[in-house]
Amino acid sequence: MSDQLEMPGMPRRLFPATPTKLATFADCPRRYRFAYVDRPQPPKGPPWAHNTVGSAVHAALRSWWELPVPRRTAAAARQLLFGAWSPTGFRDDEQAARWRARAAAWLTEYVAGLDPTDEPVGTERTVAATTDRLALSGRIDRIDQRGDELVVVDYKTGRAACTDDEARGSPALAAYVLGVRRTLRRPCSRVELHHLPSGTVAAFEHTERSLANHVRRAEDVAVDISAATEAMAGGQGADEAFPAVPGRQCGWCDFRPSCPTGQAATPAREPWSFLADDEG
Repeated sequence: MSDQLEMPGMPRRLFPATPTKLATFADCPRRYRFAYVDRPQPPKGPPWAHNTVGSAVHAALRSWWELPVPRRTAAAARQLLFGAWSPTGFRDDEQAARWRARAAAWLTEYVAGLDPTDEPVGTERTVAATTDRLALSGRIDRIDQRGDELVVVDYKTGRAACTDDEARGSPALAAYVLGVRRTLRRPCSRVELHHLPSGTVAAFEHTERSLANHVRRAEDVAVDISAATEAMAGGQGADEAFPAVPGRQCGWCDFRPSCPTGQAATPAREPWSFLADDEG
């Protein structure tokens, strides 16, 4: 319901949002429409190998922390990765096997630096918070306790090591801080990006000002989403209400098969083309 349609004196209905939902609209309103508005949802393109790698690593780390403390070993982490592995998106079995071995090596080195007795406050924990316009929710890879404060930890498996600027500018990490504060009722300001391939950690300590800036930008996106949705409901064409933003990103958009604008913008990428040493 729009602000204009709300009855005087009634509380504003909050826009339900996740970091992914807001980021999708900010990147391309048409992709947002395909993902969250159109039903049935248009068919997607092929799955991506780099997503397969990330999913397996995340699943292995979640399961590793669920093991009894004596079983939290590097060997267990490797076995958990093998159990979560899928060949989806790779060029062939040889490439999939090579990347499975590489991901297992990342995990071995990463868990060797962890204290298995240092129990996280949460793994794959869903948190939520509200603002003047938003009902935010999201799922955090790991929440650590450091002294009297909680720390948001996000695992990364992409090509490049993460930077402190990325940690500072991440809307998702800012939303997670708000969610931790609201859901767990504990102090939380620090966010960390743990990049397993390089073994590096990027971090940022949020302030009230930095969080307020993220909230303002997120609420602006929500207002634009509501306006586009209402315009389409009022009779405006779907493609006009949710315009495409063509660019290089169209080469890897999940909804490329349903978007002639994206198809015309750039050639399609191969499903394995975002692996570090396997360019298209």
